[in-house]
Amino acid sequence: MLKLFVKLAIVALLANAVYRVGLEYLTYVKFRDAVRDAAMYKTADDDDLRKRIMDLSNDYDIPLSDDALTIRREERHVMIDGSYHKPIEVVPTFHYSWPFTWSIDAMTPMNAPLIPRKNR
Repeated sequence: MLKLFVKLAIVALLANAVYRVGLEYLTYVKFRDAVRDAAMYKTADDDDLRKRIMDLSNDYDIPLSDDALTIRREERHVMIDGSYHKPIEVVPTFHYSWPFTWSIDAMTPMNAPLIPRKNR
């Protein structure tokens, strides 16, 4: 009976870890796709795009620092690299700082609309 309890506890811990890591990975994928979408719109300059990406990181609860984000442009070609570490509770009371990185290579269409500015 004790063996069964230990096995069930191990399975429960593994299931919990997989769930929490999977949930954060799903958030990472959604955030990365939102950044790709933002890169495909015309922006006035890199500062506007950087602000939009930082706003997205707040929306997705991602701890992105400004120095962990690089934006490069070559005419209509936009390249964005970024990374962050998110603490994930893989086992109760134990947090692991999980690294997430991305590299986006997007082309802005000739007739892409401008990102609408929010009322200030």
